[in-house]
Amino acid sequence: MSWIDVGAIEEIPLRGARKVKTALGCVALFRTADAEVFAATDRCPHKGGPLSEGIVHGQSVTCPLHNWIFDLNTGQAQGETATIATFPVRVEAGRILIDGSRLTAGSAA
Repeated sequence: MSWIDVGAIEEIPLRGARKVKTALGCVALFRTADAEVFAATDRCPHKGGPLSEGIVHGQSVTCPLHNWIFDLNTGQAQGETATIATFPVRVEAGRILIDGSRLTAGSAA
């Protein structure tokens, strides 16, 4: 894996998100109430809603446009066949690192 530093964990509020622009599109970084960090495609496959503007609850995010709920571990939409791409992420010394090799393997948005 090729880890890329995308910012400090403090830049994302608890139960919040931040959008990171990549050469392949936008990726959303989500921080849960337990300070876990997840990374996924920023676009909902239903109507293209910006998931970084959605509501983070537990280990899920709800699309701000039509309330589809996505599991941030798997990318699976609750009650739907749709999924979003998720990306390996880790936190080291307060910095968020995302696996850059996954961003080049296919479109992130």
